Amino acid sequence: MDDKANYITPTGHRKILDEIDQLVRVERPKIVQEVSDAAAQGDRSENAEYIYGKKKLREIDRRLRFLQGRLAHIVVVDPSTPRGQIIFFGATVDVEDEDGECLTWQIVGVDEVDPARGKISWRSPIGRSLLRRKVGDTVSFQKPEGARVEYTVLDVRYE
Repeated sequence: MDDKANYITPTGHRKILDEIDQLVRVERPKIVQEVSDAAAQGDRSENAEYIYGKKKLREIDRRLRFLQGRLAHIVVVDPSTPRGQIIFFGATVDVEDEDGECLTWQIVGVDEVDPARGKISWRSPIGRSLLRRKVGDTVSFQKPEGARVEYTVLDVRYE
């Protein structure tokens, strides 16, 4: 996988596009109107509504630049495309740890990470160690706090 590409699932891509749309069509025009109304009140140097509104506009514009920069390098990968039993980007993987606990993760892009929902980045230590593995393989990696953990791959699917 290309380290410079921003791999993402269609769902993650849609979320970024929706956020951009929300910022451009709803949030920014609302704040522009608030700033305009505050500016019409007179002295801008001591007008808290004007100062706060300008700050909010800068934050929205910064977020838009960030999201548009992310879009420039996006490679959308459909996880429903079958790729056999080898783990690639988009795979949903069932693993078992040393204690017999079963976990399920989907390997997604960095913009989609949500550990509570089982979505891990392909760039994370566990994500990288799982790539190109298959059912029956055992992977070992070191957690950020230092503990070494082993997982056995039980199932690989593309949903």
